[in-house]
Amino acid sequence: MPELRRDPLSHRWVIIATERAMRPSDFRVENPKPIEGNICPFCPGNEHLTPPEILAIRPAPAERNKPGWTLRVIPNKYPALRIEGELGRKGYGIYDKMNGIGAHEVIIETSTHKQELPDYSQTQTEMILRAYRDRLADLKNDQRFKYMLAFKNHGARAGATLEHSHSQLIAMPVTPKRVAEELDYCREYYGYKDRCLLCDIISQEQLLEERLVLVEENMVAIMPYASRFPFEVHILPRRHMHDYCKISDREISSLAYVLKSVLKKIRQALGDPSYNYILHTSPVTHPRPGHPEQWGTIEMDYHWHIEIIPRLTRIAGFEWGTGFYINPVTPENAAKFLRDENVDV
Repeated sequence: MPELRRDPLSHRWVIIATERAMRPSDFRVENPKPIEGNICPFCPGNEHLTPPEILAIRPAPAERNKPGWTLRVIPNKYPALRIEGELGRKGYGIYDKMNGIGAHEVIIETSTHKQELPDYSQTQTEMILRAYRDRLADLKNDQRFKYMLAFKNHGARAGATLEHSHSQLIAMPVTPKRVAEELDYCREYYGYKDRCLLCDIISQEQLLEERLVLVEENMVAIMPYASRFPFEVHILPRRHMHDYCKISDREISSLAYVLKSVLKKIRQALGDPSYNYILHTSPVTHPRPGHPEQWGTIEMDYHWHIEIIPRLTRIAGFEWGTGFYINPVTPENAAKFLRDENVDV
């Protein structure tokens, strides 16, 4: 019998389609690589092909926008939102519009063209996670921005257009609907129980163990009870923390280990599928004259997390029409399958 499961974080219903259930091993795929030309703009020596760097980490002093870096952050050459200008909010009858103001940055994670995140050293992965923290903290100072999203697209099916491994960060003048819903449901739960929803989920999942993928000193990786997609994994800090910018270097070390481990397990078990990961953190809470604080309890009720979504199935008409997702593998079976994958990190 299929099951309908409700996700407490999004209030979304998911169909766990047990009657069309597939063995976890049936999801093994070959990941098509993005098509690119002979010249990679992200490789050392091609810095002139990208906008000037915002941040670069170099082990030795060197000229800006020249080789010698181990990590580089640049503005996206083709940004979804542009940083120059004013918001210019306007009404247009019943419609609303504003200028496409924001920031769109690319984190070039490594100087090595053919290297992927599961193969990075622990130090390199920590460097990337610190870059997220530092860039998020810096963009928060811009009064025009309300939300920043860090994310990674790996593989053609996940939307990657360049093979050289990178992730992205977009700052927006609005809080996205999906995130706002999470914030509302977390605040509602806190108002009723005086506890953080995701802290309670972590406690319950550690007690039950059936959807645990990995537990480390400061981080935990779980399959959500109502997973939208096969092998969807969420990584959360074990201590309550609403804002990713508050993460300590010790916790970054733990997060780097867990992120590398989970991605290596997914690659080893499933044949390097395309995937997306998304960092959901708290919005910017700039006080504005005449506007009461919208997220007044956010330090207590929200909990940042990373969602990893392997692209193993396709969204079709039913999902678009209903907002329901159909997952043909139970998160319990998927979690056990990944737990049993032994990897060296």
